[in-house]
Amino acid sequence: MNVQSKSETAVDMRRMAHAIRFLSMDAIVRAGEGHPGTPLGGADIATALFTRHLKFDAADPTWPDRDRFVHSAGHGSMLLYSLLCLCGYEKVDIEQVKNFRVLGSHTAGHPEYDPEAGIETTTGPLGQGIANAVGMAVAERILNARFGDAVVDHYTYAYTGDGCLMEGIAAEVIALAGHLKLGKLIFLWDDNRMTDDGPTDQAVSEDQRVRFENNGWHVQDVDGHDPDALSEAIAAAKSDDRPSMIACRTYIGFGIPRIQNDRAAHGGKISSDDTNAARELLNWPHPPFELPEPIEAAWRDAGSRGRAERLAWQKRLDGLDPETRAEWDRLMAGELPADWQEVLHAKKAELSKAGDMAGIRASGDMVAAMAEVIPELISGAPDLEAATQHKRQLGPFTANDRTGRYIHYGVREHAMGAMMNGMTVHGGIVSMGTTFLVFSDYMRHTLRMACLMRIPGLFVFSHDSIGIGKNGPTHQPVEYLASLRAYPNMWTIRPADAVEMAEAWELGLQHRSGPTSIICSRQPLAVVRPDADAENLTAKGAYVLAEAEGERQATILATGSEVAVALAARDLLAEAGIRAAVVSMPCWELFEAQPKVYRAAVLGNAPRVAVEAAVRFGWDRYIGAEGAFVGMEGFGASGDYADLYRHFDITPEAVAEAVKMSL
Repeated sequence: MNVQSKSETAVDMRRMAHAIRFLSMDAIVRAGEGHPGTPLGGADIATALFTRHLKFDAADPTWPDRDRFVHSAGHGSMLLYSLLCLCGYEKVDIEQVKNFRVLGSHTAGHPEYDPEAGIETTTGPLGQGIANAVGMAVAERILNARFGDAVVDHYTYAYTGDGCLMEGIAAEVIALAGHLKLGKLIFLWDDNRMTDDGPTDQAVSEDQRVRFENNGWHVQDVDGHDPDALSEAIAAAKSDDRPSMIACRTYIGFGIPRIQNDRAAHGGKISSDDTNAARELLNWPHPPFELPEPIEAAWRDAGSRGRAERLAWQKRLDGLDPETRAEWDRLMAGELPADWQEVLHAKKAELSKAGDMAGIRASGDMVAAMAEVIPELISGAPDLEAATQHKRQLGPFTANDRTGRYIHYGVREHAMGAMMNGMTVHGGIVSMGTTFLVFSDYMRHTLRMACLMRIPGLFVFSHDSIGIGKNGPTHQPVEYLASLRAYPNMWTIRPADAVEMAEAWELGLQHRSGPTSIICSRQPLAVVRPDADAENLTAKGAYVLAEAEGERQATILATGSEVAVALAARDLLAEAGIRAAVVSMPCWELFEAQPKVYRAAVLGNAPRVAVEAAVRFGWDRYIGAEGAFVGMEGFGASGDYADLYRHFDITPEAVAEAVKMSL
């Protein structure tokens, strides 16, 4: 789409770009801080995109077939807020701009996910936004393959700076996007050659253009302060079937003489003296936060430019057959198919009779079952298809086949997590990714952003403890459970057997206000719930799996593979005349959400002992500072998993002895 309105053509686009610059400057001065370099330097890039190419309607910010614009260099957030205000987004009006960085406003220091406001994702740390954009582009192609061009046909644009391209995640997603030939993806690189520390050549000598070309991208160079040239470059990018990178040569802090093309423009403070100098230099004789009527009208026209196309799209959508339309509406509402739980419950009953099973295999069985009933479930793993078994019947998503539902990420955990977030915020996708638990730290920013945005997503982590055995301590994640449990808004679930695994999947698929991490063993899990019924006990976070025979003298708390250890310890204690209960605690977050009376009943008043093949950190809330803990005090070792459990004294005998010592 390349339609210009009457008002827009009557107003010089450079003057329209100045409106971005001065709204940004005035807001930053008012706030006292705010990274002026990006909005001043990138204003012309944004103007060319929003006035001539971006398909959107400010009156309907969540129109599903809109183009996505990701402001990856999120520190320069006033660029985005000025655009949203100028185009007429209701939630980001001039008062919001005036309240930039004020508590409670929609104009936070970095853009925070709010699609109703036109903010497509929380970019936060550099590199996250461009990786989210790659995920959005994947989601667009998947949905296009299902519904066709009439319903799904849009671009994803990411505004990126030097910092995003330096981060390691950039290498991962640039390579993968080129490999997958994501032709609906366009990066607009603000090539100002300046960072907070100074010129980029202090730390970078590579040619970014060659880098992108080598990864299969279409690359162009353009004057980043020439809106007409920028518009032509964007049009050329849209006509190429490869992902595109447009190198837009700009000057950071453009328009303020004191900081233009200087490191001070990145995050330095500016004053009213600076804005006065800019007003004189750029011939902008208007008071702060005021715009000349022709420019304001031109921007409002830009904001409504896509309305006719949106209405035409709505007409095409209304013309779909009822079954296809119902499926589209379901996906856009984020609702699961009506019969998915019936299938899950049948699988749960089957798994309860299947005998001992590795946790990761049980999770793979859930993928196989859910993939049949939830067609929007998209799986993937970073080069771990065989080890995780989360592909099963799913074909691969490739450059030549967009109907595939398994993404071969290569050895790129960080890319996987951020792309999953991008698919999720795009909509229409249930994203799921699998890797070893010890690699989850490579995904740390992506997990945190998912939690911060309160978006769903299934993160399945395998090889969860010393139970992986001979691979040794480098791959034995003794401290990772504590790390994941520290995230607000995440459910971290460590199932004790295949039945709890099915329940964990049921919960994860329903959790809409945050991501879910499901922690899986490599070694077989003993069956601890052979008579599973329809009730999801894991939903309580913790429950009494085996009560004491008579008045409780002790309570043993355990998760995952150690629940079986706790049950065996209970039997040893019974032989010694000690009455102990065993509590399975698969999800602390869900347990904390239960009523106080329930939590008190589960934990009981008797002495408590916890057992987990991980470090103690976090367990004191349940066992007390003087409580007994059977687990890891340091890193693991290389050996058979059964030998390791004995070596580190995580055994029924050790748990029974700890109970005796606590009495």
